[in-house]
Amino acid sequence: MAKPSRHVGIRELREQSATYVKRAQAGEEVVISVHGKPAATLGPIRTSAPTLTMTELAATLAIIAPRRRGEFTLTAPLAINTGTRIDQALREVRG
Repeated sequence: MAKPSRHVGIRELREQSATYVKRAQAGEEVVISVHGKPAATLGPIRTSAPTLTMTELAATLAIIAPRRRGEFTLTAPLAINTGTRIDQALREVRG
């Protein structure tokens, strides 16, 4: 469980950033304020977050599943001259 939050101004954070990063690593959450108003939180990395598979991400529409069904094979590199428009290069690749 995280330790209670401490409020710190952006100037103090700049001056003592290593100290506050070490505190965050130890589990303390630090609320960073700009002009006296809370702006961000510095805290420990949470490792308990669930990891999602590509299939799960595609099911929730967080990503678009690839249309290609077979194995991906690299083609020979395409030489493109400087100033070539990307749409023209793609048209050449796709045929």
